[in-house]
Amino acid sequence: MARITLEGITKLYGKMTALDNLDLDVQDNEFLVLFGPAGAGKTTLLKTIAGVEFPQKGLVKIDGEIMNHVEPMYRNISMVFENYALYPHMSVYDNIASPMRSKLYKKDEAYIRAQVERVTQMMRIDNLWERRPSQLSNGQRQRVAIGRCLVRDPNVFLMDEPLAHLDAKLRHFMRGELKEIQSSFNSTTIYVTHDYMEAMSLADRIAVLNKGKIEQLGTSLEMYYTPCNEFVARLFGEPEINIFDGELTEQDGKMMVRAFGQPEPLCVEPDAAAVLTKGQHRQVHVGIRGNDVSFSFDKLPGWIQGSVYANEPIGNKVIMVVDVGGTHVLLVAPNDTQAEIDQPVYISLNMKNAIYFDADGETYIVRSDAERYTGKLAAAMEGR
Repeated sequence: MARITLEGITKLYGKMTALDNLDLDVQDNEFLVLFGPAGAGKTTLLKTIAGVEFPQKGLVKIDGEIMNHVEPMYRNISMVFENYALYPHMSVYDNIASPMRSKLYKKDEAYIRAQVERVTQMMRIDNLWERRPSQLSNGQRQRVAIGRCLVRDPNVFLMDEPLAHLDAKLRHFMRGELKEIQSSFNSTTIYVTHDYMEAMSLADRIAVLNKGKIEQLGTSLEMYYTPCNEFVARLFGEPEINIFDGELTEQDGKMMVRAFGQPEPLCVEPDAAAVLTKGQHRQVHVGIRGNDVSFSFDKLPGWIQGSVYANEPIGNKVIMVVDVGGTHVLLVAPNDTQAEIDQPVYISLNMKNAIYFDADGETYIVRSDAERYTGKLAAAMEGR
């Protein structure tokens, strides 16, 4: 068990800033996911906690103790590296057993064998004990690396994209296993991924990194429903959120928003309008998820006309891209939807779920009934 505190961490590689005055507090027994695009600083942050990298500025604390000059072997941390980092001259069995044969954490051979059997059965590699890494596929090497991490009972698990090379079925299985393992081991876990579905399904909290800084720290519900800015909003959800220019106006005593050059404005929900009025916003960006866009090939009153730009079947659904006056709107359609390119189509936006961003800073302003999507749902999830 361990609480990890990072205070003002700055890590430089020459003139490049990998981590920029970063603060982070990971609670004891928390499953925290570091999420963001390539080059955001996720792996560097993980290595800094492990002691593989040393920051130029700031403090790394584990349970209140400053660890900046403590060697990795004394931090009681178990880590999965993205590049596996297996011992090439050792068998699968010996690779997984190696942490329990070290002088610092040495166990007897009966205990070691029992633990290796447990994790290899879990990872479905119990038939590969005698093989060496060169005789394994990338997916099998990944599973050996995960097994070597899980075989110990450390204070902290650090995992750098541990499921990246697994097939889809095993990846789905391992998501549940990792969460269960973390809960049963009663250990703090910091997990790096670039897959938003992994992040949302595993995390107690998610830290979104961008250019060495944390853009937002919160639950998966907060990331999806109330993202702090447009950058975070675009990272979560499939298809990517639609964000378009809007001009606020008033009509018949109600706040409306003009978009797509359409003569008929779209209605703003009263609670969102109250916040937008206080801020005296006129130009905004409006975010609409693909699930909140309805479509019809028949002309309907008040619906916005566009044309089919693309139609992408992806198994259980179709992602349709509609061109509306040069703006592309992505929506989710049933899996049997067929459409021709440039075919006329009409769309309607569910403005009850619209998210409003500042047009200049691209930061979050408001969404209607935000508490319903974050606080109440989060409380319900905790009570399950």
